[in-house]
Formats: sequence, C-alpha cells, structure tokens
Amino acid sequence: MQLDTNCLFCKIITGEIPAQIIFRSENVVAFNDIDPQAPTHVLIIPTVHVENAGALARLSPTIIAQLFTAASDIAEANSLTGYRTVFNTGAEAGQSVFHAHLHLLGGRGLAWPPG
Repeated sequence: MQLDTNCLFCKIITGEIPAQIIFRSENVVAFNDIDPQAPTHVLIIPTVHVENAGALARLSPTIIAQLFTAASDIAEANSLTGYRTVFNTGAEAGQSVFHAHLHLLGGRGLAWPPG
C-alpha cells in the first residue's frame, strides 16, 4: 500500500486523523464528509494514494469497481431510494483533496444539472 504522508485522506486511512469510518476493506475506506451537501454524504476512497479518478482507472479498474460496490452497499444500508455518485477530477471540477474519492450523496432530492 502506497500512501502520501502529506495527504489528508492518507492520514485518515492510517488513523492519524480521526474520521467517522463507516466502511473499510483491503482496498476501500468510506467515511462521512465533514461538510455534508446532503443528508447522506459519504466519501469513498482507495487505500492507495492516487491523485484522481482518471489515474486510478489506469492503475486499477478493480479498485474503481470496489468503490462503486461500496457505494451501493452503503446506499442500501442507509435505505436510500436514489443517490448520486460523483468524482471531481482536477481543481477546475472542484477537487480540493488530491486523493481520488467518490462522493455518495442522497437522502434528499438532487437537482440536475448539479452545478
């Protein structure tokens, strides 16, 4: 497992920074967002440091699939009848932590387009 000692999400993976972890496997960690944009707002991250979703897709399509499987399981556990999954890739798209992460949003109606 390769981590970046300066990365906020890598520090959450190792437990150096506390977070409300709701799911953990060998390749995936999920935790509640500290600034939720919906009643359910979970960040689902790979346990390897990769800057964004594009780089992760090239490195490991298997881990990408595991992120979405975790999202589905978390949505079901939270009885979400609908939900949105989003990767922000790059600063222009709103990515602020440069460790690939999938947002799971639900628990209220979500408008389209998203913004």
